[in-house]
Amino acid sequence: MLTFDFKQFMFELKEGAIKHVGASNNAATVKLYDIDSIDVREFGDERVKVAFEDAEDNEVEVALDPPEAREVARGIEMLEEESDLFE
Repeated sequence: MLTFDFKQFMFELKEGAIKHVGASNNAATVKLYDIDSIDVREFGDERVKVAFEDAEDNEVEVALDPPEAREVARGIEMLEEESDLFE
């Protein structure tokens, strides 16, 4: 399941094309649940890309700098050690 939460975005639908016509200082939140596959790979020379996909072919990609990728890895390792979640 993929959810979007657009904060005050304005889009125009004209002749089958969607165009953003609102301010450029808005924010959005995207959440993907029930992940079926995860791919971790190099992205360019300086980033790590993590791609998540569900059974409905919804996909979310996140590009991380190495310090951010290490922080994600450390956070998961900490949960494995301290939480009952991984039992």
